[in-house]
Amino acid sequence: MGENVVRRAQELLISQGVLEGRAGSGTYVAEPRQRVRVVRSSARVQPEGSPFRADMKAVGKHGDWESRTDAKVPAPAEIAARLGIAEGELCVRTSYEFLADGRPVQLSTSWEPYDLTAGTLVVLPEGGPHAGAGVVNRMAAIGITVSHAVEQPEPRQATAEEASLLGIQKAALVTHIRRTYYSDQGRPVETADIVVPAAHCEIVYEIPINR
Repeated sequence: MGENVVRRAQELLISQGVLEGRAGSGTYVAEPRQRVRVVRSSARVQPEGSPFRADMKAVGKHGDWESRTDAKVPAPAEIAARLGIAEGELCVRTSYEFLADGRPVQLSTSWEPYDLTAGTLVVLPEGGPHAGAGVVNRMAAIGITVSHAVEQPEPRQATAEEASLLGIQKAALVTHIRRTYYSDQGRPVETADIVVPAAHCEIVYEIPINR
């Protein structure tokens, strides 16, 4: 049997939920998976800790993540436009793989203007005394008040890299969310591309009503 035939068969079985791919490990028989609820809400910022961990705890799962940060990365044109800076200006870029009970449920690539946090204790999102505290709490630690976020969700197909990391079939349906946090002065302080697999996660938006 040819290698291409085996690969296509694996992709089909992954798409049907019979097999699951695990990045850097291989392909395994999939255990039954319930869709994980991912809550998007301006009211979900936690005074301490991570909103993601709180969301996972609420559905009886252990939430965690793996990350990699690269400092002083030139901003691509689209990211620069979202952050209101010039193309090529330096940013801190952090890539995340979010896990529920050890299984990937969400990817995110975050960009912050380097000149905003340079020389402070929060320059590295996952390092220092405020590691893992989230954008809102980290910015508050250096005197910046985050007032709101704007999110733009849209469906698309997963790239090969995203599919490998999430353990889904290449070109499977995902929701791509472009999120940007703004300070109370109107300055964008962080923007991120969030990728959520449609087959494994249910996205729910909570909209608080002020009276």
